[in-house]
Amino acid sequence: MNRSVNIKLVKLYLWVGLGYFIIGLVNTIHKYPEQWLGGLLNNVWGIIIILPVNFLFFEFTIPFVLKKRISILLNILLGIIFLFLFMITWSYGLYGWRLLGIQLHTYISIKNFALVNEAVANQMAYSVGAIFFIGICRHIYNYVRLKQSQQQLSIEKQAAELNYLRSQTNPHFLFNTLNNIYSLSRDKSDLAPESILRLSKILRYMLYETSGSYIAIEQELKIISDYIDLEKLRYDESLKISFNTDLENPKQSLPPLLLIPLVENAFKHGVSETGNQPFVDIHLRVAQRQMKFIVKNSSEMPERTIIENIGLSNLRRQLALLYTDYQLLAEQGEGVFTATLNINLASHV
Repeated sequence: MNRSVNIKLVKLYLWVGLGYFIIGLVNTIHKYPEQWLGGLLNNVWGIIIILPVNFLFFEFTIPFVLKKRISILLNILLGIIFLFLFMITWSYGLYGWRLLGIQLHTYISIKNFALVNEAVANQMAYSVGAIFFIGICRHIYNYVRLKQSQQQLSIEKQAAELNYLRSQTNPHFLFNTLNNIYSLSRDKSDLAPESILRLSKILRYMLYETSGSYIAIEQELKIISDYIDLEKLRYDESLKISFNTDLENPKQSLPPLLLIPLVENAFKHGVSETGNQPFVDIHLRVAQRQMKFIVKNSSEMPERTIIENIGLSNLRRQLALLYTDYQLLAEQGEGVFTATLNINLASHV
């Protein structure tokens, strides 16, 4: 029966004991209005013994009886023995406690009983009420704790998955960017040093600005702008880029690096594979916590052929974890690929 005592559990029993004391006091005063002082003393004296007895019963005895053993018959035998002992304690034990209180003048005999059995039955009724009251309160407490624990585990699991998804996004983004720099270096381009400098700015941002759960939309736009400038180094004047925003509040919060996968996808799987007249059109609008992000890019893939790469599938999973009201659409048209992201920013989980 060796079991450590949980301080929170002790506090629970003290609060439950206070509740049962108040119920008993109100009941006594209702029956014997003129004996309010006696009712007060009697309920204090009763709760002093009933609380530890029930604590021992619920927190030590029941777990001990239900403990896994070689034979279930042994559990049944122990259950019968302990139940008998507690029945004696709840009835004759409390009757003896009542007599002790009378002798010590800490208990006032409000009602006289003709027979001992009547007094014992009265004490048993008080005990049974305590068993049900404490048992119900304890069940509610355990249920609430279980729900809280499940909720905490769900939050931790979600955070772990988001971190994992972001840890995938960052190396994927870095890998593609390093490939761009490699192509410049291989061609001995004078733009290679500048591309490395721009990459360092982006990496600094990713290391120091995206560790939290939220960033301002204007910060997200800055990294998109830096990434576009980095991509421009690879292309000549034939690449047409349009990047415009309509923000009601540039300080509106957004999970970091949520939009960059769509922009990266436009260059990696669109512009880089387009022979003639490559273009990227980016538009972001945020009003009344409704965000619409549209990225269009040139594409030579067959119409209605959509292949979701790691960036898009990763983004789709992040959205499912972060928001309850969102829509991510990808559409391949004739010579143009369009990605549209709609988010109700107020629906953040």
